[in-house]
Amino acid sequence: MALRFGYKADITIFPKHVSVAVTGLENDDYALYTSAIGPVAVSYNANSLMSRLSWKVADGKMSLSEATSVMDKIKYLPKMSIWWVMVLVVLANASFCRLFGGDPMAMLIVAFATLIGYTVKNICLTNGVDLRITVIMASYISAIAGTAGYIFDCTGTPDIAIGTSVLYLIPGIPYINSVSDMLDGHYLCFFSRMMQAVILTGCIAAGLTLGFLTMNMNVF
Repeated sequence: MALRFGYKADITIFPKHVSVAVTGLENDDYALYTSAIGPVAVSYNANSLMSRLSWKVADGKMSLSEATSVMDKIKYLPKMSIWWVMVLVVLANASFCRLFGGDPMAMLIVAFATLIGYTVKNICLTNGVDLRITVIMASYISAIAGTAGYIFDCTGTPDIAIGTSVLYLIPGIPYINSVSDMLDGHYLCFFSRMMQAVILTGCIAAGLTLGFLTMNMNVF
């Protein structure tokens, strides 16, 4: 987008800050912008619209004023209903269980574990609880619910039910973005995003382990 208007943009992204340096290709114009990144949930709809906008600008189908107007509309898009998101997350995680070989009862257990874990996650984030603590708590609750297959002996794949009960917490986007940054040579961005993803994965493992210990599961 910057090249389309005669500028070069260098972006450096950290877990809590983003820095953008804009340099003119045919003049000495230079500007540096640094801003804090707030705790905003990922919006796939906004990402898709911004990707579409960037391609229209790059292909010369949109002026700067038009792009600015569209971007302002994207920034203030209404959020998707939290209930609708919860339904989709529950169905997706139950589908993961089936994908890994879980039977219908295991899928039901995973759906319930995801439902209560995701509810805890939403409550914590709404009340400003630290993300790492939130992930540990959600993982812990989901892991306890996921042990129902062992406790009640109601499924032939209880191990798959436990293993997939916390998959909805996996920080896939930070992992994907960090690898993309590494391939593009943005090593500071790669390191910061990778560390964020690794820490969250460690929190998931901690909650899962606490759940096993609470339910006296002999997994070690």
